[in-house]
Amino acid sequence: MKKYIGEIALFTITIFWGVTFPIIKVALNDVSPMIFISIRFLLAGMLLFPFLGKSLFASDLNLLKGGLFLGFLYFVGFATQTVGLKYTTATKSGFITGTFVVFIPILQLILERKAPSRGNIIGVILVIAGLVLLSSKGETILDIVSELGSSFNIGDFLTLICAIFYALYVVYIDIITKKFDYKALIIIQVLFTGIAGLILTYFFNFTGIEILKYNFTKTVILVILYTSIFSSILATVVQTKYQKTVTPTKAGIIFSLEPIFAAIFAYLIIHEGVSSFGIIGCLFIFTGVLVSELFYRNRETP
Repeated sequence: MKKYIGEIALFTITIFWGVTFPIIKVALNDVSPMIFISIRFLLAGMLLFPFLGKSLFASDLNLLKGGLFLGFLYFVGFATQTVGLKYTTATKSGFITGTFVVFIPILQLILERKAPSRGNIIGVILVIAGLVLLSSKGETILDIVSELGSSFNIGDFLTLICAIFYALYVVYIDIITKKFDYKALIIIQVLFTGIAGLILTYFFNFTGIEILKYNFTKTVILVILYTSIFSSILATVVQTKYQKTVTPTKAGIIFSLEPIFAAIFAYLIIHEGVSSFGIIGCLFIFTGVLVSELFYRNRETP
């Protein structure tokens, strides 16, 4: 029974994550990406502090270094994703973010000298093909060939950087959490992300990279509360508590549904759609992520 409860719990937080793509895109009409990130994670940090603060004060220098390094990867991932979401669609953001799974075995090859499996290689090929289709305009094969990847914009590129950094985060969190208290690592990462977002907000404004915008409408406030409480705090607690009751393969399959939910909610909330070939591209990416996840997890599971 615990196994099914765990699967339902992971499925639920995957829905939470899927909802964030369209609602954050809506919020970015009224607030700058860095301001959004800083408030989201500082609020999450303040809410978590009464429960995790004790573990932070008990941490040593090595734990602090590990937490700050994870925090850097965590922040870059969220920063590039949020800024990218301002320039791309919520659907594309969800699917491109989901490609982090195929980057994990590639990074393990580079960092840990672990060779990717045949399934990982197939997954990479499928994802690349999917990205080309998803980022091309037109409804016919001739359109795809003549305008190959023509709609791959700066937002898509930043989201791809997000996927790479999140894959790095997954690889290193597996290494670092085996050495230190995960509670202290969580609070360090969340607070680092909030503070870094606040610093970059003023840096971007001072250098003219981005004009400061902070129109805190009711919608923006609700999105900040949702992403802080549900997508950040609740999702982290639920994942930490229940993922151990589910096999890694099943957990990977459940998490692979995130871009599907992102596309569904993008359609329902902001009426966002994709071309026929874009839909095929989404299917290619989903299949590639699933294949890579299944083969990767099967190799890691004894």
